Amino acid sequence: MRAALWAELLKVRRSRLPGVTVLAFTVAGLFGGLVMFILQDPARARSLGLLGTKAELAGGVADWPAYLGLLAQIVAVGGVGVFGLVVVWLFGREFSQDTAKDLLALPVGRTTIVGAKFAVAALWCLALTLYLSVLGLPVGAAIGLPGWSPAVAAAGLAEILASAAMTVLLVTPFALAASAGRGYLAGVAAMITAVFLAQVVAFLGYGGYFPWSVPALFTGLAGPDRDPPGVAGYVLVALTGAAGVAGTAAWWRGADQDR
Repeated sequence: MRAALWAELLKVRRSRLPGVTVLAFTVAGLFGGLVMFILQDPARARSLGLLGTKAELAGGVADWPAYLGLLAQIVAVGGVGVFGLVVVWLFGREFSQDTAKDLLALPVGRTTIVGAKFAVAALWCLALTLYLSVLGLPVGAAIGLPGWSPAVAAAGLAEILASAAMTVLLVTPFALAASAGRGYLAGVAAMITAVFLAQVVAFLGYGGYFPWSVPALFTGLAGPDRDPPGVAGYVLVALTGAAGVAGTAAWWRGADQDR
């Protein structure tokens, strides 16, 4: 496992994708700050050209609890795309770059290789989540958000991390899609399909029973009129994550790697 982890981390270090994912979360964090800045004073935002003269904002308050909640929502929705891209890249690159057969020729078990890839993916996504949380502190302070306290910060960070943990579990099936499809395309297609269905199912009112809708409902993104997911929703998220890991490991153990 140590050798497999070293190899996967070396691939990550030499790739441009970590920089791209950091940039994506940087833009997301700054966008959250911009939303809070506009909510503070819509008239000021209009005078600065940040809000159309005829545009109206539907409620919302500009304070630390709202901003940290917005960051959690960004992780719940945007994380599916960014975290999904991480997982698809880690597994799909071996087939797109024709290195799968070389990787499997090494004296390292296939399950160990899969475990190392998932471990690196989890660490990568955790680092991005912590980066977004840390970035939010100076952004919120710069725009003068009220309502700061250690308890608010702890509750906000817990919500962000919980949202990230659920999202990481939900992107594991994309690794199976990228592996079985032998490249990026199948993984990206599965990711797009999951995001689309999450929106549709949540709109129909059954989001609590569709795993990819649960993080958004957990963070309140669907609105106050939508009930939060119940225990069944969280159990489905855990089962989806376990199935993604187990299914990917089983595929790598049994698939015929002929190229």
